[in-house]
Amino acid sequence: MSLTIKLHHHHLSNNLNLQALNKTKLVTSYNSKLRPQKPVNPLVSIVYARPTMHSPPRPSPAQIKSSLIDPDGGALVDLVVPESERARRVLEAEALPRVKLTKIDVEWVHVISEGWASPLRGFMREAEYLQSLHFNSLKTNDGTIVNMSLPIVLAIDDEAKERIGSSTNVGLVGPSGDLIAILRSIEIYKHNKEERIARTWGTTAPGLPYVEEVITSAGNWLIGGDLEVLQPIKYNDGLDHYRLSPQQLRKEFDKRQADAVFAFQLRNPVHNGHALLMNDTRRRLLEMGYKNPILLLHPLGGFTKADDVPLDVRMEQHSKVLEDGILDPETTIVAIFPSPMHYAGPTEVQWHAKARINAGANFYIVGRDPAGMGHPTEKRDLYDPDHGKKVLSMAPGLEKLNILPFRVAAYDTVQKKMAFFDPSRAKDFLFISGTKMRNYAKTGENLPDGFMCPGGWKVLVNYYESLQAEEASQQPAVLSA
Repeated sequence: MSLTIKLHHHHLSNNLNLQALNKTKLVTSYNSKLRPQKPVNPLVSIVYARPTMHSPPRPSPAQIKSSLIDPDGGALVDLVVPESERARRVLEAEALPRVKLTKIDVEWVHVISEGWASPLRGFMREAEYLQSLHFNSLKTNDGTIVNMSLPIVLAIDDEAKERIGSSTNVGLVGPSGDLIAILRSIEIYKHNKEERIARTWGTTAPGLPYVEEVITSAGNWLIGGDLEVLQPIKYNDGLDHYRLSPQQLRKEFDKRQADAVFAFQLRNPVHNGHALLMNDTRRRLLEMGYKNPILLLHPLGGFTKADDVPLDVRMEQHSKVLEDGILDPETTIVAIFPSPMHYAGPTEVQWHAKARINAGANFYIVGRDPAGMGHPTEKRDLYDPDHGKKVLSMAPGLEKLNILPFRVAAYDTVQKKMAFFDPSRAKDFLFISGTKMRNYAKTGENLPDGFMCPGGWKVLVNYYESLQAEEASQQPAVLSA
C-alpha cells in the first residue's frame, strides 16, 4: 500500500528551492559562549540554531534584501483579487451558493489571503487536512515538506451542504452578509470533531477555549478549496495600521536594512522581563556579528479566551513600552499577527513559528509553555512547559529557522528590577505570572517597582477599573426596605 498522498495541484505552491535551505542542525549556547555545548540546567536558555550562527552574513547596504529567509514554497501567497478585476468577481460571487462565515472564519480568511500560511492557497481539502492533522506538515508537489501543524479548515452544516449541491464554487459571506471571497474547486468531506480535537490538543477534556468557541457548535462537514478574496480584510477598529502583511513586513525589514529579524510572539501585556529578554537577544545577535538586528514585536490579534487582555488594550500598553524607552523604536517593529489562538501548546507553537518565517523573521524567540494553558479540569499545566522549545528544535519544515528559547527572568527583590534568574539565590526572586499580574491590576494593587513601565501599567489598571465599573452598572439595583 502506498503512503503517498497526492495533493490538489492548485492548492500548494511547488516552487521551493531546496538548495536554499541549510539543513545543518547546531545547538549553540545562548547563555554564554557561542561554541556548541550541552546545557547543564534546563532553565538556562539554549539557541537551537539550524543554520550556523558562527559566521553570519555581513552584506553591504547595496546587497541587503528582504529575503533574509525564503517563505515556505519559495514565494509568498497573495490571494486578494486585483482591484481592476474586483467588480467582475463580485458579480460572479453574487450568483454562487453562499456559505456564511463566523468572525473567526474571517480571521482565517485574512491569514490565508496574505500568505501567513504559504504555500496554502485556501481552506484545506481532505488530503491537506489529514497531513496537517497527522503529520503536522504538508508535502508539496515537488516533494518538499513544509510545516503546517494546525488544520486551517472551514466547517459547514447539513443545510449549507445541501444548498451548495453540485456547484464547484461558492461565495463566502461575512457575519453581516457582505461578500468576502470565492472558494473555487471545492471539496466537501466529513468533519470528525473528536479526532480533530484529540490530535490537535492531545485531550478531549471539556473547557478548551477554541474548541468551545469554534468546533463544538460547528457543522459536521468541512469544505476546502482555492480562495480568492474580493478585497483586503479590514476590521475598522482603529488598529488596521498595525496589521502589516508578510509582504509589508518584508519591505519594512528591507527599508531598515535588517540583517537579522527576531520575532517575539505574545498575547499578554509586555513587562520588563519580556523587555530584558528581547534586549538581551539583540545584544547577543550583535555579539555574533550581525550589524542591524530588528525586533518584530508581534502580538496575536485573532480570537483569544475571554479572560485575556483585549487586543486594543494590549496595543495601547505596547505603545507605552516604546514611549517609555523600555524598547527602542528604532530597532523595533510592532505589528499584529491576525491568527486566532488555539492554546494548543507544542502543536500550535509550530504554526506561530512557521508564520513568522513567511513574514521574514529568521530568528524566533520561544518561552516557557508557549501557546499553553492550565488544564481545563485539573490543577496543572496542560502541556509540559519545556516541550514547546524542544518540539520547535525538531519540527519538520522549520529547519531554516533559528530557535531562541527564553532565559528565565523574574523579579529580583534585592536589585528591585527584572533580572535573569540565578538559582544560587533563588529566594531573592519573585515569579509573577500573567494571572497574578492581571489580579494586581484588577484589585488596583501596585506591582513591585521595576516590573513594568509606569505608562504600561496605568493602561492595564485603567482597563480593569473600567471593566469593573461596567460590571457594577449591569448589576440590578437593590432596594432597601
